[in-house]
Amino acid sequence: MNRKLRMGMIGGGAGSFIGDVHRKAAGIDGMIELVCGAFSSTPDKSIASGKALFLPEHRCYGSFEEMILKEKELPEGERMDFVSIVTPNHMHFPPAKMALEHDFHVVSDKPMTLTLDEAIELEKIVEKTGKLFALTHNYTGHPMVKQAKALVDHGDIGSIRKVQVQYLQGWLSTAVEKTGQKQAAWRVDPKRSGIGGALGDIGTHAENLVEYITGLKIDELAADLGVFGEGRTLDDDGNVLLRMENGAKGTMSFSQIALGEENNLAIKVYGDKGSLEWHQETPNQLITHWLDKPVKVYTPNGNDLYEEALNVSRIPAGHPEGYLEAFATIYKNFAIHLMAVLKGETIDKPDYPTVKDGLRGMQFIYASVESDKNNAAWTKIN
Repeated sequence: MNRKLRMGMIGGGAGSFIGDVHRKAAGIDGMIELVCGAFSSTPDKSIASGKALFLPEHRCYGSFEEMILKEKELPEGERMDFVSIVTPNHMHFPPAKMALEHDFHVVSDKPMTLTLDEAIELEKIVEKTGKLFALTHNYTGHPMVKQAKALVDHGDIGSIRKVQVQYLQGWLSTAVEKTGQKQAAWRVDPKRSGIGGALGDIGTHAENLVEYITGLKIDELAADLGVFGEGRTLDDDGNVLLRMENGAKGTMSFSQIALGEENNLAIKVYGDKGSLEWHQETPNQLITHWLDKPVKVYTPNGNDLYEEALNVSRIPAGHPEGYLEAFATIYKNFAIHLMAVLKGETIDKPDYPTVKDGLRGMQFIYASVESDKNNAAWTKIN
């Protein structure tokens, strides 16, 4: 193609953390430009946010409905190609559904929907419309996560026996939701967050990382969820036992009240030939252990990487790549796929989380809540 892809954004207005992250990530590889947006449910705030991003006023819309309808009326050479949805959870499904049904492709933040029923319906809509749908499980975009997956896929670590994953934060250790902190307020509100608190917010990242790296589905789980914040109704802590489809065992721990933790996402995968270990807070190192070889540490653009990792390593070895670059990999791989589609071409195995990953995440949330209600009884994830 001889142009950038045109992106419209829903949500992500003034004061939004994740909206700014999406805009920066989408722009890193020079393949996408923001052309319009409905940045707030309050029309005046939406238009003001768009102007602050230097968008023309007629492309700053008062609602996502207005944006989708008016963009559809524009000539094909001007209208947006896809929408990026960066709203709280309860506002993921309505704009995604409308965008898909009006022939726009979609990138959405996670978890995919507010409810499992919405996720099931959205999967059907994606299949019916044939439009692309990407879910921003951004941690799968790290080069060393790609290398970890490649080591598993190529059989290097052998048959997987055990998985350990954790995602620990401490930012909800106090009642920050009562201080006017918007990011906390909606996350502890079931009407906007859904039935999972930390479970939906960060537990789904842990679930997705396990299934992405191992290539295995979680067959069943036993979940023990906790609510420690005074006055909260949604979980802010949890521990889950996992049984993988190949018989491997696993443990998961997630928390947003683990005082002192910042963004401690980490995973260990143990096979019968070797094991691997990756930490999000030191994302440029993948540590591996072997039966008959010394410990080996892989780095982005370093030695002995598989193509899957080299393809997403942007800068020379020794130069750190982090959160924004990983996020950008999701957008880049989605953009490559969408550009191919617009040229009438196909890509056999696009490498970004899809609607199916979103459905898995919602099934994980619902199975965990059901298990917790039954005293951590073993529960099938489907």
